[in-house]
Amino acid sequence: MKKVNTSPISGTQELTPENQAIFNNLKTKIDEVYHRHGYLDIETPSIERTEILLAKAGGDTEKQIYKVVKTAETADESDQALRFDHTVPLARYIVEHENNLVFPFKVSQIGLNFRGERAQKGRFREFYQCDIDVIGRNNLPLAYDADVISTLLQTFKSFNLKTPVLARINNRKILTGLLEALNLTESSTDIYGIIDHAEKVPVEKTTENLTEIGISEENTKKILAFMNLHGERSFVIKNLSNLNIGNPTFLEGVAELDQTLYLLETMGLKNQIAADMKIVRGLDYYTGTVFEFILPEYKNIGSVCGGGRYENLTGYFTDQKFPGVGGSIGLTRLFYVLNEGKLLPEQPAQVLDYAIVPISENELDFAFSTAAKLRQQNYSVTVVLTDKKLGDKLTYAAKLAKNGIVIGESEVASGKLQVKDFSTGETNDLDLNA
Repeated sequence: MKKVNTSPISGTQELTPENQAIFNNLKTKIDEVYHRHGYLDIETPSIERTEILLAKAGGDTEKQIYKVVKTAETADESDQALRFDHTVPLARYIVEHENNLVFPFKVSQIGLNFRGERAQKGRFREFYQCDIDVIGRNNLPLAYDADVISTLLQTFKSFNLKTPVLARINNRKILTGLLEALNLTESSTDIYGIIDHAEKVPVEKTTENLTEIGISEENTKKILAFMNLHGERSFVIKNLSNLNIGNPTFLEGVAELDQTLYLLETMGLKNQIAADMKIVRGLDYYTGTVFEFILPEYKNIGSVCGGGRYENLTGYFTDQKFPGVGGSIGLTRLFYVLNEGKLLPEQPAQVLDYAIVPISENELDFAFSTAAKLRQQNYSVTVVLTDKKLGDKLTYAAKLAKNGIVIGESEVASGKLQVKDFSTGETNDLDLNA
């Protein structure tokens, strides 16, 4: 009987060694793809000043951050919190280290974040996020939006999933310009929120929500028609143009969306992208391109990746302008939904290459020296040190490793070793000098 509750805190993930190996493999693949696409890795502290984290935060963020409490606080340590994402700490990092960076700065961050939201199935309070961002000084070419999206698509391709991923792409200037043209700018925050949640509720509820904030029946119909535009670049751009909206912001957004989609098509990604006016992203620091990735055959999973462009995320910290574009894979949640849905390719269980089984303490020196030689050849090796019968030691070894090496008096005397393949039962000579 347990003396205390040993279950992990709600909203945290704790894996068996086999599942941890699969998780680590995904994390390694993400890091490798990011690096191959020219993104340089950094780490920012998990703990930040609260005022930093709340600089561009909105909504319920302040309620969700975990405050850090110390028993003895100094003046400059009295208000700290755990980061809830990588983006805001990155903005601080850019300002702090701008003289040592090369712009445009392509950067990746893979690490734990913490968010005190209500824990539920597939949603975590402690979670890994894997971000890439490109930061410019004063300006940043639009082509980097396509660079970020293509890199993330290649990352998902490296997972060898059993189902394809689709990038749904939009530009927030389009909706901003539409609302300006309809004289609805004052209601823009509410409208963005309604559209952002539209796929989670029936269309009747979306209509009701727009009516409740004072949107006329005529404008509600226009917004609903706009929201339903999605598909290939040529189709969506043509229909947006047919709306005959002369607003400059709207036209700029359509042109930027067209260019971003075109660049992705030239990269051979036409079948993995779609323009979609329902994608607006909830965070208010996005100003241009926005995107979310889904698994079309499993829409109930929701977004598995998201991001967008932000023109002035560092505005709270400096007068200098550092526009950027970035995207993030929520690895902890992604692993959960992929594993639950059995969408990951079959992988062998996490096992070691060799388990060395000395029969008695007299063979320990030789066992350790053998293990050292195998490790020098990049094999994973454990030495079984339990004080049990040989049969029990071998049973234990077979649960840990692919191969077993028994070392007794004769092996020490002759220096000749044999390896047993636990999966087939075959035994072969081992040449440590090979």
